[in-house]
Amino acid sequence: MSLLSTHGLLAGYGDMRALHGIDFAVDPGETVALIGANGAGKSTLLRAIMGLLPVAAEMVQFDGKPVGGTAPHRMVQSGVAIVPEGRRLFSGMTVEENLRVASEHAAAPHNTPWTQERVYDLFPILREKARTPVENLSGGQQQMVSIGRGLLAQPRVLLCDEISLGLAPRVVREIYAALPQVTAQGTALVLVEQDVGLAKQASQRLYCLLEGRVTLEGQSSDISRDDISAAYFGASHALD
Repeated sequence: MSLLSTHGLLAGYGDMRALHGIDFAVDPGETVALIGANGAGKSTLLRAIMGLLPVAAEMVQFDGKPVGGTAPHRMVQSGVAIVPEGRRLFSGMTVEENLRVASEHAAAPHNTPWTQERVYDLFPILREKARTPVENLSGGQQQMVSIGRGLLAQPRVLLCDEISLGLAPRVVREIYAALPQVTAQGTALVLVEQDVGLAKQASQRLYCLLEGRVTLEGQSSDISRDDISAAYFGASHALD
């Protein structure tokens, strides 16, 4: 049984339907990438999973239970956390203070607990910047704080929305190089990523969305550039 899954997921904003029957799944310790053009529905899928959009309970299942429409703070307490696009850190607070806030609202650890020290081991620059206000950090350092904050929620699934957006290639490589240490603890990752090559390299499985529908899914290593190109333009594929 998948750890987190959606079943015919329908979601949108007011009268505008953005997702049209999404079937999606991620297993414990797995990294799954979501790709697709702007407006394809990738971020909307994460928002629907997190309870930020109203959906029917049975359309989202976590650990075998229907959780669609569950309030975001209860999703976090259950073991699903999100690294949002744009980072959304608490300005006026230091790195350490931002991380401490996450610890205060965490789920019960499912494995070796994430601590501030473990986050600092994952991203050593944050130890040096621990007492620095987050608005004085570089974009890459802010993203590391955002990821660390997500990890300190002790998630079994961490949803990552465009964590490479606007960052220098060197910083992106550094962040992505740290992710296997996360999944090694059994935490599953869902990566929304615009860089197709990076998405393939970092994930075991991949989904492509177009206009709120899945147009391609399969093992990342089996999916070709031609498959992805066709999926972006609406050709439907399903690879085992």
